[in-house]
Amino acid sequence: MSFQPSLIELPVRHLSVFRADLFRVSHGVNENEPLSDASELIHEDIYMLAEGAQPVRLALAPEDERGAFRVAADSAAGRAGAPLYLDSLLTFMDATGDTREVLVFVEVDGREGTIAQVYLHALAPLDEKTGYTLVTIDRDGARARLAASATIAFTRGTRITMADGRQVPIEALRPGDRVLTRDSGPQAVRWTGMQTLRATGAFAPITIAAGTLNNTGTLVVSPNHRLFIYQRVDALKAGRKEILVKAGLLVNGTSVTQEPGGFVDYFQVLFDKHEIIYAEGIAAESLFLDTNTRPALPEEVARRLAGTAATRLPGHELHEADLAARKDAVALLKRISAL
Repeated sequence: MSFQPSLIELPVRHLSVFRADLFRVSHGVNENEPLSDASELIHEDIYMLAEGAQPVRLALAPEDERGAFRVAADSAAGRAGAPLYLDSLLTFMDATGDTREVLVFVEVDGREGTIAQVYLHALAPLDEKTGYTLVTIDRDGARARLAASATIAFTRGTRITMADGRQVPIEALRPGDRVLTRDSGPQAVRWTGMQTLRATGAFAPITIAAGTLNNTGTLVVSPNHRLFIYQRVDALKAGRKEILVKAGLLVNGTSVTQEPGGFVDYFQVLFDKHEIIYAEGIAAESLFLDTNTRPALPEEVARRLAGTAATRLPGHELHEADLAARKDAVALLKRISAL
């Protein structure tokens, strides 16, 4: 059985966010005030996360190709259908000199045009009882940073199976090279890209040890990168045999780990459409071009590929809730995919 790609609605993206009233100025001009949109922020104000603050899930539904968002119907935060704007990218520094990046989203009351709620999506964990000094406010780079966190990517050295059976490091792929895909046979690479990011928070890579999922070599990917699993028996009760599982959901501290620190080179590979390819023997997705990931492409590449990559693999993603009660998820996935 194979995927039959089809045109579908733009995908909803789920982010873990804090409401702004949980992140307030502890010292500075705006003392006691919650985080706000960029027009109200003051450099050098020191913010602190409220004790016991819990994140909520904000679901973003792209409204159009221009990148306007709305609150999706299944969002735990916000009013479904309300306009939602990516306001800014903020950088904070703690007392040790370490920095944290935060994306600020503003929900607007569609009838009155006023701010209904402000949310912050931290790209690296924020600690309670820690002062964070606001050092930069960037309104132009926010969308590219969101795109970078959405992008699915392999790390340097990952071996990709080519159409002729060769195993080629991801960084050696060039446009025109033919890669073996699960559903479309040999397909030409249309674009490859590389980003060097701090390996923290949303960008800390996931390491899957050799043999964990019947993979021949160790695979290191971005947390949002989805792996393809074919269950001969629906042991996970997902209601389907073909599933896509985010690597970040499989972390168990032993065979699948996430170790933040330093920097990581992330490589993306794009075809005419969304494909399943083979990396270190694991079936994994290629980059899908949509409103979330398009800003990560160079402008000339995005323009050249406009109208391509318009098909996406149907929604077989296994969500966190499906795995929450399965502490043996990795071992189970290995067993059922090997039957």
